[in-house]
Amino acid sequence: MDKFQKILIADDHALVRRGLRQVLETRPSIRVIEAENGEEALHMIRQEKPQVALLDIEMPKMTGFDVAVRVQNESLPVTLVFLTMFKEEHVFNKAMDVGVKGYVLKENTIAEILQCIQAVTAGKYYLSPSISDFLVRRNAKLVTPASDATGVGLLTPAERNLLKLLAEMKTNQQIADALHISIKTVHNHRNNICDKLGLQGAHALLKFAVEHVSQL
Repeated sequence: MDKFQKILIADDHALVRRGLRQVLETRPSIRVIEAENGEEALHMIRQEKPQVALLDIEMPKMTGFDVAVRVQNESLPVTLVFLTMFKEEHVFNKAMDVGVKGYVLKENTIAEILQCIQAVTAGKYYLSPSISDFLVRRNAKLVTPASDATGVGLLTPAERNLLKLLAEMKTNQQIADALHISIKTVHNHRNNICDKLGLQGAHALLKFAVEHVSQL
């Protein structure tokens, strides 16, 4: 970080902002600005044009997600980092979906925050090591074979076998007999497949099975 950087810290806890600011400003190349809520953070991103914005997720007036969506919609030139207590994978995935480049847990050290700033400034992603598996799993889902464009790759072997039989116009009872499972399990598989593929309607699953049988 050898060139001047303006960093926004947005958190509704003054002690958090103050602590981060004191450490970050020991680096002569960093200038820190602060916001105490999401609305103020968005205003400062628009007006002050920081290179990096460290956002808490839970803030008054606008959440970190709200700010990120507005930044994305307005194509504002700032790199977003979530500094949060949330360790849940679905929260992380949602953050990636709205353009966040860094995801750092508050329980981690200030040194890690500095590493994160360096990484995202260089155009890389950064997340706390304790949740690094989240990014691995996310990338595995994004880098998929052609069959996954339709969602087939999301299905288990058992679900694929069921779809093959469905494509052959087998009844639920015939499918249960062929797979040596109960009718209830057949219904559960069908519901799970529909959920994974986003299918709705009485014949949507049959139509999908017939159209994609070559990929099963």
